[in-house]
Amino acid sequence: MAISQDEFNKAMGQFRLQLNAIMNVFNVYGLTIYVDSAKMEISLLAEQLAKRIQGEDIPIKVVDNYKRRITE
Repeated sequence: MAISQDEFNKAMGQFRLQLNAIMNVFNVYGLTIYVDSAKMEISLLAEQLAKRIQGEDIPIKVVDNYKRRITE
């Protein structure tokens, strides 16, 4: 069951707004640069997952190597 591109874009927009609201608390602690990167990567993963669920055969992947620490 696939949805239209307009419905998909609307759903992703709503997802990003909610993600921004949830992650905003971390900006208070001076983590803005990391929060912005994390939000972008989480959004990309959500988009890939949605496309996979709709039947597209795409990998669910954003980065090759995860950092153990922020400073790496």
